[in-house]
Amino acid sequence: MKRQSIQNNINKNQLAIFENFKIRRHFDEKKEMWYFSVVDIIAALTDSTNSTDYLKKLRKRDLEIGAYIGTNCPQVEMITDTGKYRKTLAGNPEHLLRIIQTIPSKKAEPIKLWLAKVGYERMQEIGNPEMGINRARENWAKHGRSKQWIQQRMMGQETRNKLTDYWSEHDVKKGEEYAILTNIIHQEWSDVSIRDHKSIMGLKTQNLRDHMSEAELIFTALAELSTRQIAETMQSQGLDQNKIPAIKGGQIAKGARKELEAKTGKSVVSGKNFLLAKETRKK
Repeated sequence: MKRQSIQNNINKNQLAIFENFKIRRHFDEKKEMWYFSVVDIIAALTDSTNSTDYLKKLRKRDLEIGAYIGTNCPQVEMITDTGKYRKTLAGNPEHLLRIIQTIPSKKAEPIKLWLAKVGYERMQEIGNPEMGINRARENWAKHGRSKQWIQQRMMGQETRNKLTDYWSEHDVKKGEEYAILTNIIHQEWSDVSIRDHKSIMGLKTQNLRDHMSEAELIFTALAELSTRQIAETMQSQGLDQNKIPAIKGGQIAKGARKELEAKTGKSVVSGKNFLLAKETRKK
């Protein structure tokens, strides 16, 4: 039952996808309703490079919508680009539809339909979690991922889930401490931080793993699998003790990466991402 509860938590706090944009969201159990990040919705609507600034100007320019947002949109804790959890202005579909109608955008109608769709899908997934897995497969396929890549991505996620289950059960705090350990593992196997890896790929708000190559996914999974098994052997508790298996697990994958690179003459960590691949297919 504990494993199922953890997995349900992961499913209901996942990112939603609108076109190439990742929209952070949180499912309110009591109200049985999704709350979406307002700044993420604005970024998707406007293609603004600074959606936070756009929102501030919108609230100053339109006092009515400013008052509406202040009264109706709560601050909800959501994950940031750095892996930390911060309170973010959020709205349910009704709130967001009110905001959307004040923003001139050709994406207004598509995003209204999308909001209605993802809200309905969540209710379906509560009764049948397998539907969420199938939708993830469909979304990745629509964005040009191969069957092999999708399989590796999902296997990697299961490996990740088992590691975070271990952390959760051994006094590692979700949020900042998860992010610290994840970055240690990533830095050890790849020789770059998560932030730098995203920069190499030209990513901003996008999920790094959704843009990894098959090889990058495999080495990430190897590092996280090794970390968990070492942590289980050492019975590591808390952040500081879990740093040791994180380093060792990452180093195991690093050794395998260097051996592969020596044989192929190619770097595993690359600047390729699926945003570029999609643009190429359009031309």
